[in-house]
Amino acid sequence: MRPYLIHFAVLYTFLVSFGVEIHALSPHYSACQLQQNAETSPLTGCPDGTLFVSPTDSRAHFKTVQAAVESLPETGDAIILIGAGEYFEKVNVTRSAPLTLLGQLDPNTARDPAGNASQRNLVHIWYNLYVLPGMTDQDTSTLTVAPPSGQQSGNTDFKAYNIDFENRAAKYSISQALAGSFIHANVSFYGCTFASWQDTWYTGIDAYSYAVDTIIYGQTDYLFGSGMAWFQNVILANRACGGGIVAWAGTEGTRNGAFIADSKIIRSPDANRTTVTDSRCYLGRPWNPLAITVYLRTYMDESIHPNGFIHWSHQTSVPKTAYFAEYRSSGPGGNTSKRLPQEYKLTDTQVNEKFSLESVFAGKPTWIDFEYAA
Repeated sequence: MRPYLIHFAVLYTFLVSFGVEIHALSPHYSACQLQQNAETSPLTGCPDGTLFVSPTDSRAHFKTVQAAVESLPETGDAIILIGAGEYFEKVNVTRSAPLTLLGQLDPNTARDPAGNASQRNLVHIWYNLYVLPGMTDQDTSTLTVAPPSGQQSGNTDFKAYNIDFENRAAKYSISQALAGSFIHANVSFYGCTFASWQDTWYTGIDAYSYAVDTIIYGQTDYLFGSGMAWFQNVILANRACGGGIVAWAGTEGTRNGAFIADSKIIRSPDANRTTVTDSRCYLGRPWNPLAITVYLRTYMDESIHPNGFIHWSHQTSVPKTAYFAEYRSSGPGGNTSKRLPQEYKLTDTQVNEKFSLESVFAGKPTWIDFEYAA
């Protein structure tokens, strides 16, 4: 069995024993995503104009995802169905018009009530770059959604369903090695996985991101950025501990930050067995003095350090201007009695008034698929 299948299978077994279920489907696209038999068109049930990508199916329009993306006109909604398989490639989306990527699913497992992204997804897109001299973090990303260099008008509505994005640069934190990078764009992910070690997920300048029913693997600052990011019902899988889970840079006059809601933090089942994680992983650290990181109703296992958050490297304390907060954390690592004095413990009233998704985004974003629900 290939390495990525081994650690996904191990994670699946672990999550089932843990009572973790990630099994929603899109009511709009599930009929399109289900694999068909050899006699039936793979695009059965898909919206008109959907492109099909497959490395092995002769009926495919393209063999690579990037070739399909590059074929798209600059205007008009577009949908790409990606057939089951491994895709060794970087995917770079520069168009501003809406784009939806759909991962094909096995009809025998797609609706399994005990299923999850790691067990169910059939599409694995991966690359293996890490930062070297002359490169930026973003240059390493397996998936990039951003406008061309020098422009500030990125994708207004990018969605991806049931796809695994992975950076396999190394099996440890070799350097920055991104799985996803989003700049000047609205992006949302449903039933996906993102896997790397350092800087797995980046929500950058003028970017708004949303992930639900998604698993994110990492070690060091693996959720980082300066835009607005909401993670709903996700699993944060610590492969080891370094820096913080979150490293955010706030912007004066905005609420840009990382918000993690109704989620779980666990030691990743693919962590090296000699790696010590108990009480070693921090919830986050401030990338700048205006950092915002909030955990809402999140389960935290033994890996979380009792202090919760930590200062940035070469500093001695968390700036008073940073905003770190928790609400109803649970689990062995969810005890807030020894948290840093700068951390806020939110009340029911504060959460209801200021920390719903709608209040954080200043409205209900039209680019999020709210009909996808677990």
